[in-house]
Amino acid sequence: MTNKTAIITGASGGLGCEIAKKLNENNYNLVLNYYKNKSSLDELVKTFKNKETKNIIVQGDISVYSDAENLMKESYENFEKIDLLVNNAGITKDKLLTMMSEDDFQKVVNVNLNGTFNCIRHISKKMIRQKEGKIINISSVIALTGNIGQSNYAASKAGVIGLTKSVAKELARKNITCNVITPGFIETEMTDVLEEKQISNIKNQIPLKRLGSPEDVANLIIFLASNNANYITGQVISVDGGLYM
Repeated sequence: MTNKTAIITGASGGLGCEIAKKLNENNYNLVLNYYKNKSSLDELVKTFKNKETKNIIVQGDISVYSDAENLMKESYENFEKIDLLVNNAGITKDKLLTMMSEDDFQKVVNVNLNGTFNCIRHISKKMIRQKEGKIINISSVIALTGNIGQSNYAASKAGVIGLTKSVAKELARKNITCNVITPGFIETEMTDVLEEKQISNIKNQIPLKRLGSPEDVANLIIFLASNNANYITGQVISVDGGLYM
């Protein structure tokens, strides 16, 4: 295959699916990782407009070190080279700090932060041997602002930002870039649970007065993955309608 190849973790969610669609349209072979919902990825692949690419679906809990290792192993068994890793997998377990259990905190950190580390750790040696590669991590605007009831989520996503900057410095000399995107309030399954009044209040806080779409985030990933972004690394880029500035 002459197309570039990307791994997307948490590909079965709303944002992950949109990222996959955009990469498919831009001639990427895809490794689609999921934890539980394989059926959504089976359906997603059927909708791909570009039928000339190769796509594989790999189950795994990336918060488990060995699962992340297996994800990378299967990827390189199917493709000679991986050009792009998108660390998109993430969960929430929102509760006020006084009600949050140790398990609530640790599970969110394990998936959002440890999972991102695990995937980068297992692909980094391969990318170093390739002498090129791009890593894009998905954090959140909450990492920059904090939020009531999301101390676990904010801490995990802030950790992803620090991890990104360190990885960018370590791997730059090997021609590998690492950037992080901090989406704001994006219309996905995470915002679907909010009441209309909550949505209205959120929109009032956003200078553009609307929620973002998964496509807004996917478009930035396409740019950062392209050769047009070869001199960009270690950057935190918000897609939030001006919520944080």
